[in-house]
Amino acid sequence: MSDESLADRVEEWMVGQMPIIQMHGGTSVVREADAETGEVVVELGGTCSGCGISNITADNIRRDLIMDFDEVENVTVRSASSGDQGASTVEGGRGGELKHETESANHF
Repeated sequence: MSDESLADRVEEWMVGQMPIIQMHGGTSVVREADAETGEVVVELGGTCSGCGISNITADNIRRDLIMDFDEVENVTVRSASSGDQGASTVEGGRGGELKHETESANHF
């Protein structure tokens, strides 16, 4: 097993596997990733908020994370329902450097 935390590995996976999120103005951030419980929480923001196909993106993220990481058993993907857009929708979201947050954005 890698010395990297599950959160770091999931974040790297998101960058490599889901670049379309950022290309379409969306953001994402890994909020939780617990290798012991198998729980992962990802938040989508930016243009993902209120997007008509964000549920398909969420389903793909869930399925692929469970398939690609042996320790991942349950994935929750949250998306702001307010329709807010922009970088402030998901703090620490995708773009530039890898980063995962442990605190809730308190807007879901």
